[in-house]
Amino acid sequence: MSVYSMTGYASAQHGSAPIGHDEEPKSAASTRLGIEIRSVNSRFLDLTFRLPDELRAAEPALRERLTAKLKRGKVEFRAALESNASHVLPDPSVRLLQRLNAIQDNVKAWLPNAPVLSVADVIRMSGNETSSTQDWTAELLTLADSALQSLLAAREREGARLALMLQDRIEQLRGLTAKAVPLIPQLVAQQRQRFMDRWQEAMGLTDSVQLPEAAQDRALTEATAFAIRIDVAEELTRLTSHLDELARLITRGGEIGKRLDFLIQELHREANTLGSKSAALELTHISVDMKVLIEQMREQVQNIE
Repeated sequence: MSVYSMTGYASAQHGSAPIGHDEEPKSAASTRLGIEIRSVNSRFLDLTFRLPDELRAAEPALRERLTAKLKRGKVEFRAALESNASHVLPDPSVRLLQRLNAIQDNVKAWLPNAPVLSVADVIRMSGNETSSTQDWTAELLTLADSALQSLLAAREREGARLALMLQDRIEQLRGLTAKAVPLIPQLVAQQRQRFMDRWQEAMGLTDSVQLPEAAQDRALTEATAFAIRIDVAEELTRLTSHLDELARLITRGGEIGKRLDFLIQELHREANTLGSKSAALELTHISVDMKVLIEQMREQVQNIE
């Protein structure tokens, strides 16, 4: 399966000639249906619809289609009907002219001072007569299906880019882990010897004088306890395990965003512990480099579905 981003955009349009016309004349009014779908990251699936009144009845069907394909993200669905009727002068029908004339005569009989109908009045009423009452539900749902497929394709392309970036950071973290592993026994031995040297110095002993057996045992015990406290082998093992699981999830794909986010938190915790237990500057630098890479991964994982 693919890795999907929650970020994407798609649009689609559909044009229509006036009802009752087999071919659209150049001077005829036409209506165009356009939709847009925008998607950004979110913890859950959050759908928002911006529909004109003519399309409001289709919202339940649109919601059903989007929830069937999208699992997470803040998604905004916009639709609009645009008509060029305002730029086309309608041709009043004879029936309309006859009716307007009869109405005007009746009004004038009761209100002799009423103004007569102007040409602009007739044209405006003619526009109302020829306004489209077309049901756009079928076209809207067809466009929604097309735009949704485009949105999924865009989210898949973005998800593939994020997956490559995460895989690159995983390999860099593996390299830092491999660089830290050989340092552990060396650091433990150095700290143990340093502890013994300081113990001898504190007791005021020279190189030619041996420590009493009890004091020497106590020094070894303290040195061993300190070595255990600075041993980061367990943290490095868990780091490797988390990196393996991250790589497995990215390869598997699907709805992995929340799991990736959890693993990133675990990686950050182990890198922090590695830094706090560090007894050498080189290991501290490794910890800092790890946290920089993990933070870069965290920012991108927030966009994965």
